Amino acid sequence: MPQSNTATNDDRRIRQLVNAAEHASVGGRMDEAASLWRQAELEAPQHPLVLNEVGRRRLSAEDPAGAYAVLTQAVRQEPTDVSLWLNLAAALRGLKRAGEEALAIDRVLALDPKNVRALLQKASLLEIQRNPRAAAATYRSALQLLPTRFDPPQYLRPVLRHATQTVQANNRELENFLEQRLVDLRARHAGQRQDRVDKCLQTLVQKRRIFQQEPSFLFFPWLPAVEFHDRSQFPWLDAIEAASDDIRAELLEVLAAGPDTLESYVSHARAQPVGDQWDGLHRSRRWGVYFLWSEGRAYPEHIARCPRTVAALEHWPRCDIPGCSPTAVFSILDARTRIPPHTGVNNTRLIVHLPLIVPPECGFRVGAEVREWQPGKAFVFDDTLEHEAWNNSEQLRAVLILDIWNPLVTPAEREMVRSIVSGVNEYYGFSQQQGV
Repeated sequence: MPQSNTATNDDRRIRQLVNAAEHASVGGRMDEAASLWRQAELEAPQHPLVLNEVGRRRLSAEDPAGAYAVLTQAVRQEPTDVSLWLNLAAALRGLKRAGEEALAIDRVLALDPKNVRALLQKASLLEIQRNPRAAAATYRSALQLLPTRFDPPQYLRPVLRHATQTVQANNRELENFLEQRLVDLRARHAGQRQDRVDKCLQTLVQKRRIFQQEPSFLFFPWLPAVEFHDRSQFPWLDAIEAASDDIRAELLEVLAAGPDTLESYVSHARAQPVGDQWDGLHRSRRWGVYFLWSEGRAYPEHIARCPRTVAALEHWPRCDIPGCSPTAVFSILDARTRIPPHTGVNNTRLIVHLPLIVPPECGFRVGAEVREWQPGKAFVFDDTLEHEAWNNSEQLRAVLILDIWNPLVTPAEREMVRSIVSGVNEYYGFSQQQGV
């Protein structure tokens, strides 16, 4: 038998033994599990999964140096195994090698961004490094990934209790921090309603649950959950629709320069949990974009390249939140490409689509309502309701996307929302380009 086939069969044999041992352990058959582990170790003492079990035992015996020795061998052989990196991070914690521990945790999160154990350990490490705000934000991310009515195993309960208490304490600090920022604004607008601002803050600091709309960051209460808003409420769209031929022509000039002109729409620069649904689009130009403005930042070269588009946007009532809005972008969806269901970040804004290139078999769903794009016919929707898009044709689809204030948010409330969002960025030390 060829050596490669023998190695493959040996590897399969060890993995079967390891799986059987783990199943026996979960089932409480500890003697059977121990026997299976001994057999695996006898047959392949240097196999990465065997080394992982040896490392785990040494961790249980409070021997982090011994665990580190075997786990470093294991990750060299199998660098994409999350459990190996998690155990290595635990060994590095025991050795008080914080920098290397952080790298190991980041490796886990690169492989599995929704790994709760890694996020909990990262938050704990941030506490050790005396970065309590970043620790609380990371604990919050971990807790949000747990399923509803999750019943944790006994060993995890103290960790989750501490995480919950830390997040709650941070929420109170953040609430006080933001309230101080709003003192002068509240006084200036004392004669106007502020109850929605109050409930917005209560939701941000987890005193109030969100229902219906599901923004990933900021929920503003008592804004109707309307999939597509009445077009007649936005008469300024007439001028943009009238310029759709000019806008399309400038987009075609951009596209003629080649695919490198576009950026990927889905590109997470910071270590954040990224849903599995984005795997096919993350850092891919299958959903490409050409920004004129992005999260409040202008792209002067792109703006100069599209003068007729910019002129048509003269009366666009743009949302203006530092580090968040405005955004004006050409969105290009490749043939046979689907944007998975998702929600936006902030329901104080609405999203405008001006369809420019729409082949057959393209569609768009917001909530329970499905529409087809019609070139030159704009619509306005709430992106904090679950929405998705698809292009089942053999051609690209192109849309100009803008964000605007939800017209039901008053000028006073807009000022306060700007202050809240910039306050969150300041509190966590985000740059304007990072934003929340």
